[in-house]
Parts: sequence; C-alpha cells; structure tokens
Amino acid sequence: MAQYIFATTTSRCSSARAHPAIPLQAPLLPSSSSSSSSSRSPPVRSWAMGASDRLAVCAATVLGDPLPASDDHGLLVHPSADFSAQALVSSPQQYQEMYERSIHDPAGFWSEIAETFYWKKKWNPDEVCTENLDVTKGPIKIEWFKGGKTNVCYNAVDRNVEAGDGDKIAMYWEGNEPDQDGKLTYSELLDKVCQLANYLKSVGVRKGDAVVIYLPMLMELPIAMLACARIGAVHSVVFAGFSADAIAQRIIDCKPNVVITCNAVKRGLKLIPLKDIVDASLVESAKNGVTVGICLTYENQLAMKKEDTQWTTGRDVWWQDVVPDFHTRCDVEWVDAEDPLFLLYTSGSTGKPKGVLHTTGGYMVYSATTFKHAFDYKPTDVYWCTADCGWITGHSYVTYGPLLNGATVLVYEGAPNYPDPGRCWDIVDKYGVTIFYTAPTLVRSLMRDGSEYVSRYSRKSLRVLGSVGEPINPTAWRWFYNVVGDSRCPISDTWWQTETGGFMITPLPGAWPQKPGSATFPFFGVKPVIVDEKGRELDGECNGYLCIKKSWPGAFRTLYGDKDRYETTYFKPFSGYYFSGDGCRRDKDGYHWLTGRVDDVINVSGHRIGTAEVESALVSHPKCAEAAVVGIDHEVKGQGIYAFVTLVDGVPYSDDLRKSLIMTVRSQIGAFAAPDKIHWAPGLPKTRSGKIMRRILRKIASRQLDELGDTSTLADPGVVDQLISLSDS
Repeated sequence: MAQYIFATTTSRCSSARAHPAIPLQAPLLPSSSSSSSSSRSPPVRSWAMGASDRLAVCAATVLGDPLPASDDHGLLVHPSADFSAQALVSSPQQYQEMYERSIHDPAGFWSEIAETFYWKKKWNPDEVCTENLDVTKGPIKIEWFKGGKTNVCYNAVDRNVEAGDGDKIAMYWEGNEPDQDGKLTYSELLDKVCQLANYLKSVGVRKGDAVVIYLPMLMELPIAMLACARIGAVHSVVFAGFSADAIAQRIIDCKPNVVITCNAVKRGLKLIPLKDIVDASLVESAKNGVTVGICLTYENQLAMKKEDTQWTTGRDVWWQDVVPDFHTRCDVEWVDAEDPLFLLYTSGSTGKPKGVLHTTGGYMVYSATTFKHAFDYKPTDVYWCTADCGWITGHSYVTYGPLLNGATVLVYEGAPNYPDPGRCWDIVDKYGVTIFYTAPTLVRSLMRDGSEYVSRYSRKSLRVLGSVGEPINPTAWRWFYNVVGDSRCPISDTWWQTETGGFMITPLPGAWPQKPGSATFPFFGVKPVIVDEKGRELDGECNGYLCIKKSWPGAFRTLYGDKDRYETTYFKPFSGYYFSGDGCRRDKDGYHWLTGRVDDVINVSGHRIGTAEVESALVSHPKCAEAAVVGIDHEVKGQGIYAFVTLVDGVPYSDDLRKSLIMTVRSQIGAFAAPDKIHWAPGLPKTRSGKIMRRILRKIASRQLDELGDTSTLADPGVVDQLISLSDS
C-alpha cells in the first residue's frame, strides 16, 4: 500500500517552552472536601449560585457566558462530591487551566503526554506538529510527532507486561450464549498477538501492506488488529455485517494479499455464514483485477464446524492449523509517527466508501488520552464498550484507547437483547463492569422494553456511563441516568467522528454539571467554532455549522487514494477549518448541542430544522419509544417533515395519538416543525451496531421502493417490509 506524501508550506504549533507545565493528572482533593451529607445529596438538582459559585463554574464555560441557575428544564445533573473528589479532572478551574494550555501551547501539552509512552526515537521537539487547514494556502497537511519512532502494539501490550501487569486481565470475552466466556491476561494476549504476527510475516506481509479483517467480536479481532500494528501492516477492519459487494469494494481499493475471517457467527438465534460472504467478495474482487492470495479462517466452533465450511484449497487456511505453531515472541517493527496504522472505510454521499487513513503516533496519544479522561479511568475499572471493531468506536475505545491505558476490556459477541432484554445488565453484574459505553439507539431500545429488565440486576459496580454515535435525546439520557445508573453515574455523552479518531466534545465526568442531551465542552486541544453559511464565526448563543479551527493529534491524514475528495469534503466548504458536516447549537451557557448531520437538516418554508431536534421532541412524548425523521419534497413548503414513530410496547396506533405527537412537536419547537406525516413503525431499519439507515427511510417516505438498495447489513431486514405495509396507515 503506497503511503501518502505531503508537501506544502505550513504553520507550526507553539513551542513546548512557551508556557510552564501544568500537571496532566488531577491531584485528589482532600477527603474533607466532601462530607457524608454532601455525598447523600441528590445529584440532580436546580442550581442557585452566588457570585463566587458563578466565578468557579465560569471556568468550564469555554465558549459562552457563566452558567445560570438552571438549564431549560430547571435541572442540572451534578457529579456527586465523592465522585469529583477522586476524579482525574475534578473541577472547572482545573479543566480550564489544562484546556487553555492545550490551546495556547499544544506542542508542550501533547509532548508531555506523549513522553509517557515508549518511543524508540523521539520526535524533533521543535516540530511537534505541523499543519495547514487552509486550501487557499496549499495542500492540506497535518503531522504530529513526525520523525518519532514508536509502535502502538508495543505500547498497548508489551509495555503493560514489562510494567508488571502481565497477569492482569486484558480482555474478558462473553459469547452469544450466557454460558460462553473466556479471558486473556496481558501476557497471554502478547503471546497470541506475536504468533499471528509471525504467521503474517511468514506469508509475506510487510510494513505498509494492507490486511483486511472481517471478523465478529471474538478476541481474535483485536488480536488481529494488534498483530498488524506490531509488524507495521495497515489493517482495514470491515464490519461483519457488510455484504459481499461492500467487502469487495474495500478489497479492490486497498488491494490486500491476506483477508482474515471466520467461518460463521451466531447472533441471537441467527447464524451468519461469514466465510460464504467473504468467498463471494473474493470472486467479485477477482473480476475487478484484485486477487487475494490467502484467506485465513478462524474456526468458530460454537457457530459452525469445519466440515460444514465451504473451502478453496490453496487459498483458504485454517487459523487453528497454522497460527499456534508460531513462536510467541515477535520483533517489533518501529514505525514513524506519521506511518499509517489503519484504514477504515466510512459511507460517502457518492455511494463509494471513503478510506479514512489514520497514522500512528498522534492517534496513539489521542485515543489513549481521551479514553483516560472522558471515562475518568482507574486501573481497577472493568470497561465495556458495546461497539463492534468494524467501526471507529471499536478501534479507539475497544482496542487501542483502553489497552494503551492497561485497562481490562470486555468483548461481547452476541446481541444486546438476547436471550432477553436484560442481557446487558446480566453481563455487567457477571464481570463487575464499572464503565459502560453504548449507543443512544440501544438505550432507547432497552427503554422501550421496560425498566423491569434493568432493575432485576444489581449494576452496583457501574460508576460511569457513556453514549456514542448520535445525539442522545434528553428523555433517553434521563432514563439511562436514572434507571441504569441509579442517578449516581455521570454520563460521558461524546461527540466525535471516524475522521477525528477520538472524542472532540465530551463531558469530563467529575469536572462540571451536565445538561441531558448536551455534549457539553471541548476536549483538550480541540477548538470548535460554529460558523454561518458564509463561514463567519458566531459568538455566544448561536446555531450553525460545526467546524474545528486547529489540528489535533488524532485527526485523520487523508482519504486513501483520493486526496481531492479529502480536501473537497472536509476543508473546502470553509477555508481554514475542518468541517465536520454536523450542525451544532451553543446555548447561552456555552454548552454544545449537536443537531445532526447538515444533510439531515430540513428546510421547511425557509425554516432550517434539524432532524435530531424533531426526533427529540417526539421521543419526549410518554408513549413514543423511538423516532426517526426525514425530509420529503413538498409542493408548497419546499420540504416537509416525515416522522417514523415506534411506540412503547402495548400502546395501540390511533389518530388521537398521532395528533398528540404532532402537538408535542408544535409545543416544544413551533408550528413550523410539526410533522406532515406520522408513519407508525414497529421497528426501524438499523445495522447491527444500532445505526438507523435513514437512506432507506427516505426511500420509503418518498415511495421510491424500487431504489431501496442493499439491505443485507440490517439487523432485521424484515422491518423494511413492515414499514412499507404501514405506509398508508
């Protein structure tokens, strides 16, 4: 795989010597700072502040005015005094000091953190970061720690073993059935990573070569990622729910010689023959001139036996027949900080997937640091992120971020509601999970199933919750906080993207009060701005396009093989900024509220309405479990609002309820935002990761049923027919 070459005139970050050092880890506050009475105080309360209180909290308000007495609902959600006392970042003042330094002295701030990792060769301290985000001044360029030599696998695995944590559990694995489980210590993980790395080297995989990985959530998936990183190969993980055509597209683009898969997987009661899907993709890629030499196949005996697996002699190799024979020590390939680490393809508006390329050094430092602070990580934590490694969340916050911190990670193969909707909480109790990170879609789904599935389990081990993937509406946020977290676990409601590599706007659990549904404030080193359609920065309370003004270590470096698309999509819309493609509202207190993708904004009679805003209003109705809103053509208004609504179990469809839902939107947003159509939805078309396929909803809403496209990645393809049958209900 050819590496991307940058050449441009650029600016450099501030010198590391510009400001005195500020500690990057919070000292614990003295125990006297919290009393038994304060720890028993309800963490959700209205907030009446005096002048001194305002000054204290003002430090957290980076982009707005000091916090008022309350948010729009009269409530702020505070971390308990006990939680804040032990937090890594325990106050608004401490956050403000660290944030200001990260903005004014990014070289010094990030160098200090980077030095806590192992580098075979250190970067040039005078060139910690080099950037150009302005297309009018030359090609886009982002580099961090260039010239430094390191290895992510070494830092994520070997370093923990050498520090004396070889016997610590690195991964727990929970299978599809409740009685299926496993675990690996850091020493055992290192052995398995080295064996696979040695095998890959033996079949000719070298530094810079691409390896496509199409595996379910077995421990072998992060093992394969780490093995590639160890030898400098570039892994491209494909979500094990994509179709053969989707895999073929990625193979054709990055041209691997090795594909790693398994014969099959069970999710719930459904058997998915992954090897058959890969076989079909390899036939398709060969037709397009790209032939894969080796298909390394793991036998997932719990799903399918060897003898039932289709086989191509000479190309297909059983993992268990070759990998265990290799040595458990493998030399590390030391790579430059700007050498590629992985390719991850994300959907594009043109229909061709975009190969997002992340490099090594900056991504390593950023994913580790964001994990540590956004979840207030402690060495005793047991961390579970429900995402699949086929998505960026699984890269940054299942594999790399946690392991770089020496964390114990839970990997779950099955469906979150199998064999019943209490499975997640059964797993939490079984392993003593302390940090639980999931998607709003799953939260709403479990909320719909009823709180009794939650309350039958203890969940006392939980201390931090997290949300990822889309804006979480306040109703779901409160259920997550009050029911799942027993009104005691802060929620890290994170905003970030495949392209950003890590969290960009996120609460720090012990530092400031939260507003349900708001991502709150920027992470260290992130300078978000909201601009209008002409690219003018907006101050104070505003609504517009969310951009980032400066580079950060975790930023992606290019779209593989498509530099023009990289610059056109992300940097040309607003010169001098990275354009996120998302809309954002900043309230009078400086809190950030994501309003959804800009292309999800509906223009109704000149009113620009974010779909997320309408969805949040609908879900606030006590009989609405979930909603998805799309725009449709309207001969008078230009666009109309079409809402797919899933009701709470047992609630019947009725015209009165339809009217009540519309009135809820009218009262919360305004008459201009009232849905033109309420379409009853027993379920919504979602991928296995929980992402709603709005493309399909748009086609159903506009009656373009012959253009539905590929529905093979849906968790339940049958829901599409259900929605079509209810089109006129």
